[in-house]
Amino acid sequence: RFVPKRMVPFSFPLSKCALWDPVPMGDVIGAHITYYRNPRLSLVEKTLRLAYRHAKQNEKKSLSCFLLGTLAADEDGEGVTLTIDRFDPGREV
Repeated sequence: RFVPKRMVPFSFPLSKCALWDPVPMGDVIGAHITYYRNPRLSLVEKTLRLAYRHAKQNEKKSLSCFLLGTLAADEDGEGVTLTIDRFDPGREV
């Protein structure tokens, strides 16, 4: 499951004052969600239909919108579930 080619290292903006020592310590670990858990995606049909209808009615090639939901760990602790249940078409301005 660990795909090092797709992993992107964390980076923080430069600042005049650091709250920690930036020198790496210890072994490198993977911080990708699929490295430790089995992900599952749940999409509410109504949300998908709203997004589809909005995309068909929009004449632009590029479309700005948001799919909103919740991320929860499963009861057994082995997986996580992302439930997408809301659609926000965004603003034109």
